Amino acid sequence: MLCKAMSKFTIADLERRIIERAKASPDESYTRKLLDKGVSQCAKKFGEEAVEAVIAATGEDRAALVGEAADVLYHLLVMLQARGIALADVEDLLETRTKKSGLEEKAARPRE
Repeated sequence: MLCKAMSKFTIADLERRIIERAKASPDESYTRKLLDKGVSQCAKKFGEEAVEAVIAATGEDRAALVGEAADVLYHLLVMLQARGIALADVEDLLETRTKKSGLEEKAARPRE
């Protein structure tokens, strides 16, 4: 599969933008409006976007999936912001997981 040239805009850039927009008035910032509704509403919106991405993935419309994936990433970061969790925290955990194969890492997790 061929990859397009890498974008200069990163997920870290998106996180910085969310942090910046969280400081704005809810009259001018959708991010602030979401955060003002609380963690539960942010989580609900993330879930809705995730479902929409799953539906788009089963279709043939590449642009729709790209758009939904962008929405998922945005709403994931807003939800993390609502909980006071930085992207770096998630990246740190991901880094520790790369030290084992995915199967080994999953098998080592405590069962619920």
